[in-house]
Amino acid sequence: MKTMHTLRRLLTIVAVAALAAACGSPGFSGRQNAKRYLVSGVHKALPTRSSSYLGVYEAGVPQSYAPLHRFTIAVGHKPNLVLYYSAWGEDFQAQFADEAWANGAVVLVQIDPVRASLQAIASGRYDAYLRAYAIDVRAFGHPVVVGFAHEMNGKWYPWGYHHVQPAVWVAAWRHIVNVFRREGAGNVTWLWTVNILGRVIPSPRAWWPGAGYVTWIGIDGYYRTPRSNFTRVYGPTITAIRGFTKDPILLSEMAIGPRSNPAGQIPALFSAIHARHLLGLVWFDAPAMQNWRLEADPAALAAFRRSAASMSPADVTP
Repeated sequence: MKTMHTLRRLLTIVAVAALAAACGSPGFSGRQNAKRYLVSGVHKALPTRSSSYLGVYEAGVPQSYAPLHRFTIAVGHKPNLVLYYSAWGEDFQAQFADEAWANGAVVLVQIDPVRASLQAIASGRYDAYLRAYAIDVRAFGHPVVVGFAHEMNGKWYPWGYHHVQPAVWVAAWRHIVNVFRREGAGNVTWLWTVNILGRVIPSPRAWWPGAGYVTWIGIDGYYRTPRSNFTRVYGPTITAIRGFTKDPILLSEMAIGPRSNPAGQIPALFSAIHARHLLGLVWFDAPAMQNWRLEADPAALAAFRRSAASMSPADVTP
């Protein structure tokens, strides 16, 4: 698969060069027209009807797809969105994306700039890396969902609240989107991912980069206490977001902990996804501070299997 990916990337680079050279030929009025020609054949947008996405994160990805096969068997439903986290400077994991596509799923990659200055990103210092990444994504040839510096309205990440000014974060986000567009990576769905509101977690409005730079909204949030339910966990954040955008919303990283009665809460979670016309969810099926894995709770797993049957997963790999 790596050889296939390398060939695709080389063909893409050759195509860009050839089209750029054609700028003086009949039918081209300059480099920008050549770029438009190249992008014009790129994929139509991913479906956005409600209850379209059943996604998951599993420990061990993107190095292996085996955990996702195990999840599919456990819940009785094949995920059509698979999440992995990418360190800054890491290449696009095309082999994993190929395997996901072969299994009917789209990759969702959250790029985390742990060792990079957002001011430096916005100023173009990392453009060589971003251009190479964008070329790889375009060469992959299928839809990819990309997030960057997620949960920025929280303070636990170095790019977040109290660490980086929202204006700097916005400038970095816009710059990345612009670089990808210049490289013709029109197969990207841009996922702007916020954390649920809380006592010290403000509305994400200050980090909004504008409608032209966002495709979907992601909300990350977990049920952690006996009082947790959909309305308490997600309600205030959805209301705040709907105050400035109508873009589709995905529960982009979530789970229900053992103290929150997952078997009892899961049916209501899926009902709320339908009622609120959300895209769907990405279940964080891994231990982190507490065990969020469905397989650790047979009653929760059974509830998830039943509730997931009410979804209408989009066919993302026609």
